[in-house]
Amino acid sequence: MSAAGAAVVLAGLVTAAGPAVAADAKCAPKIQVLGSIGDESYVRDMGRSQGVHDFGAGDLAVGVSGYKPVYWTGTTVHQVPLTDPNVSGRVVAVNAHGLMVGVLHGFDVHTLFTYQAGAAAITLLPDSYAYDDEADVNDAGYVVARSNSGPGAVWKDGQKVRELPVPADAGPGTRITMVTGINNHGDILGMATQDYEVPETGAHLEGTHPVLWPGDGSAARLLAPTMNESYVQDLDESGRIVGYDWSGPWHEYRTWVWEPPVGGPGTSPGGLSSHPYATFEAISPNTNVTVGTAKFHPDEMTLPDQALLRAGSGPVKALPRLAAGGASMADAVSDSDRVGGAAVNAKGKLKPVIWTCATKQAYNPGS
Repeated sequence: MSAAGAAVVLAGLVTAAGPAVAADAKCAPKIQVLGSIGDESYVRDMGRSQGVHDFGAGDLAVGVSGYKPVYWTGTTVHQVPLTDPNVSGRVVAVNAHGLMVGVLHGFDVHTLFTYQAGAAAITLLPDSYAYDDEADVNDAGYVVARSNSGPGAVWKDGQKVRELPVPADAGPGTRITMVTGINNHGDILGMATQDYEVPETGAHLEGTHPVLWPGDGSAARLLAPTMNESYVQDLDESGRIVGYDWSGPWHEYRTWVWEPPVGGPGTSPGGLSSHPYATFEAISPNTNVTVGTAKFHPDEMTLPDQALLRAGSGPVKALPRLAAGGASMADAVSDSDRVGGAAVNAKGKLKPVIWTCATKQAYNPGS
């Protein structure tokens, strides 16, 4: 693509950020259990059968139910129409205009699709491969994920319009391994991994860095990494980035935040006092509310996983469980103080849930 063409694409990525939307002062804090279909099993650290992954306008939410891509209006579940009923998948993101982005699962296949409620069929995106089910869409309709051919990419109206390069300051053997978010300013977030053996010395260079492709068209750049493996998950309209540091299989997760203007090292605000490890999975577009999940090592499961929330720069707090002793996890948060995720009920079934007025429900586990 020419420089002029790239500039046009970059300009199109930008959508003016809307005003922050406060929670209804009269709303009732509760755990809203949504309609579900199919399998409701729960196996920790495996692909979830149920859950809310993002919020659209009004009462629209998107996610997975019975391992199928679905969306909800209120508590009513709707299946995304699939040509092959045996294919599994999930909807991972939705924009303010109801454009959904999902992933279809098959043998070594993670193909992206878009869907608008009411359409007869999904639209498959060419050369797409949503590694670890990571993809996003902004209000201008630009979809970002990793492409099947290797680099990150951007799609619009069902067509691939741009590739996302490895930053020039990345070392040899660095590749883009995830593209996780885009905001309405066109800033795109991802992860680069280096795995390189120096021929002269045999030294092995490895590690991960967060990557930012700025919406203003300036060059892609590596951001300061976390302590071990840097998993960036989401960014808001101010450019604030959230994610986690990870070490070892099923082991140490540490929350991480890169404050705007992004450029320096991030910090870890900690987790719940009741759990040794925690992740940040999503941040609201304008109100600086972050959500994720508190964890234990599987060999030391004192307590099940628990959904968590951090409002602004305050402490990390717990969200109530659906049932005593039942695991819960949070993956989405809106400016209207709704948190989406999944929780195990008293019968051991995993249910898609929304915590309404979530900041009013959050509590310190030690209190």
